[in-house]
Amino acid sequence: MKFYTLALLGLAAGIFLSACGGDPAQAKAGAAGGKPDDKDKKEEVAIPVEVADVISGDIEAAYRGTATLEAADEATVVAKTTGVVEQILVEEGEQVSTGQVLARLETNRLKLEVERAHANLKQLQQDFQRNESIYKQKLISREVYDRTRYEMEAAQAAYDLAALSLRESEIRAPFSGVVSARHIKLGNMIQTNNPVFRVTKLDSLEAHVFVPERDIYKLAAGHPAVLSVDAWPDQEFAGQVQRINPVVDPATGTVKVTVAMRDASAKLKPGMFGRVEIRYDRHEGVLLISKDAVLVEDAAESVFVVNAEGRALRRPIRTGYADADYYEVLDGLSAGEKVVTTGQTNLKDDTKVEIVETLVAVDSSI
Repeated sequence: MKFYTLALLGLAAGIFLSACGGDPAQAKAGAAGGKPDDKDKKEEVAIPVEVADVISGDIEAAYRGTATLEAADEATVVAKTTGVVEQILVEEGEQVSTGQVLARLETNRLKLEVERAHANLKQLQQDFQRNESIYKQKLISREVYDRTRYEMEAAQAAYDLAALSLRESEIRAPFSGVVSARHIKLGNMIQTNNPVFRVTKLDSLEAHVFVPERDIYKLAAGHPAVLSVDAWPDQEFAGQVQRINPVVDPATGTVKVTVAMRDASAKLKPGMFGRVEIRYDRHEGVLLISKDAVLVEDAAESVFVVNAEGRALRRPIRTGYADADYYEVLDGLSAGEKVVTTGQTNLKDDTKVEIVETLVAVDSSI
């Protein structure tokens, strides 16, 4: 009797479900609002990027460093004698020529010393002339004659020394240039070798660049160089490697390279801080890309290239020389391809992108 009742209940349930129009799986799917195999599909969002073309041009290899400009010819003028400053004839900033008098010392004492030495010399000259005549007559000994001659020669030297001190009371410029410092004032008592002026030659300037020894083999005397300074940010000044010190500084591991600057405009001044670029090689007609496009990870270089379908594909490349704006491309790209320069940090390989700006390539030839 129990078995019969359960069978009837199962048959009734089946009839009821059939009447409702489907099986349990379909009913569940209907309750979910769709077919069981359908998946939500979202439209892929394009990431905005800026791109630049791979171009052909010239690029120069350069060593870049910093330096403070120095005058190639500069001298501290010192007093050659002791005295009181009586007259100052030039001031800082004035042009002077070789041998021009810069200042004078008080000369009264020096003039008296010259007169005394001259009087002593005249007396000894007369004594020598008289003794020479007597000696020829063999009336005095050779010893007396020689002693008189030696005394006259010593007096001549003393007179010359006094005259030299008088001449050196006038302080003169050692070469043509500009008075860059004055160390004395009127009435100062100065001693021999005290500094009095500094004279600087502004038309001959040098920049000393200290190059690591691993890079020194790239450079040679005669290589062209350019200098930029903050005082004239939109201008470059031409120069040339003049000499390379043959000794490596053991404390820093660097070699001093002297760059001679040419500045007809006289805008450069000693003491200016500048950035020096020594150009030692040049490649012409090579592929170039913007430095902003290159990604470096674990010493490997790559770029994102945008294809015709608007998708960014990551591509490894190999670069060569570099300047301020471009890398030389040795392998991995072709002329005319577009590489992402802004926005690549948000990209993965085969990402859909939207180009918002194409950077105009500038001729890199010099």
